[in-house]
Amino acid sequence: MEDSKIVDLFWERSETAIEETQKKYRRYCHSIAFNILGSNEDAEECVNDTYVRVWDSIPPKRPDPLSAFIGKTTRRLAFDRYRKKYAKKRGRGTTALVLDELYECIPALVYPTDIADDIVLRDALKLFLASLPEESMKLFMRRYWYTGSIADIAREHGISESNVKIRLHRIRCDLKKFLEKEGIIV
Repeated sequence: MEDSKIVDLFWERSETAIEETQKKYRRYCHSIAFNILGSNEDAEECVNDTYVRVWDSIPPKRPDPLSAFIGKTTRRLAFDRYRKKYAKKRGRGTTALVLDELYECIPALVYPTDIADDIVLRDALKLFLASLPEESMKLFMRRYWYTGSIADIAREHGISESNVKIRLHRIRCDLKKFLEKEGIIV
């Protein structure tokens, strides 16, 4: 079913909207949540919470594209769950590594996941990502949006893990310089 029809079902308050969303986006949401949480059980709970949050958000919102709205909702819920789960245990799993890497170039943030809530920083990130070659942008997004592991990214892009690490390091350094030039990082 097309996204616009699914959104229409949400507006009509039809429970079919949830069913169609599950059919189309369950694997996508689970992948996002699992990469952040590292647990199938936690990921499934997060995906179910996503459906509830989307149900509560539409209406009044009419998201376009729906996939980005659902992905962003899943990601926020997964990071909230992650912070609660590991509040006193720093340095756990891939998610902590990803956050630490981002903290290197965006130290002004208490949590690097606050990026989504800061309009100025968000707009600067869009400009920065648009300036990157497509392959670099894909590496950055795979690591820092989808919290993919270095091994998975290397396998998906057909390059070595060390190459992924070096390229991501260079991108983070470029990001830090870009943000400083924009006056965002002091």
